[in-house]
Amino acid sequence: MGFLDTLLGRTKPVQPNLDALFSLPSAAITLEAATDLVPTGAGSVCFRAAEGGAFRATANEVRELLAMGAAADAPPVEVSTDSYGFTWLLIRRPADQLDALVTDVHAVNSSLADAGFGPQLLCSLVGFTGASSSSSKLAIVYLYKRGTFYPFAPLTGERRDNALELQVRGAIEGDLKIEPDLSRWFPVWGAPGL
Repeated sequence: MGFLDTLLGRTKPVQPNLDALFSLPSAAITLEAATDLVPTGAGSVCFRAAEGGAFRATANEVRELLAMGAAADAPPVEVSTDSYGFTWLLIRRPADQLDALVTDVHAVNSSLADAGFGPQLLCSLVGFTGASSSSSKLAIVYLYKRGTFYPFAPLTGERRDNALELQVRGAIEGDLKIEPDLSRWFPVWGAPGL
């Protein structure tokens, strides 16, 4: 960044640290102790599909890689497109295999970034739910372009459980780099894996 960039208020974008995803399993232990939320075994990666054969080939390779690594009883990787045109890859593992799920999510992000499609990546998320009879749902969302995490706790009717989100932030901010700007805690309504 040069002097002129500083004067004009331009900032250099934060470089994502995909290895930060590997902090999720330890954060999950902290999260369970503080809130009784446990992993669901579902995670997803959201990206804007690019045009062209190179992107299709990379996306197909990623799907094949994940399908080969999936547990024998796990369904194949599910692909969907939301109303905004973003593509979601849903990955499932047994709930007690969060390490494997995070590895799969990391592999998708890394494969797309290494093939030059990093700018198309939007976010990744891992789902959690109440361990007891609680019907609480939560996603820990990783913002690729910011290199930060935030909690998202949806309620029915496109409402959020803000109290739970803030409680989760307080519980895991020692384990994960939490997005400090609450306006960037975007709702991911209907996200696969949530």
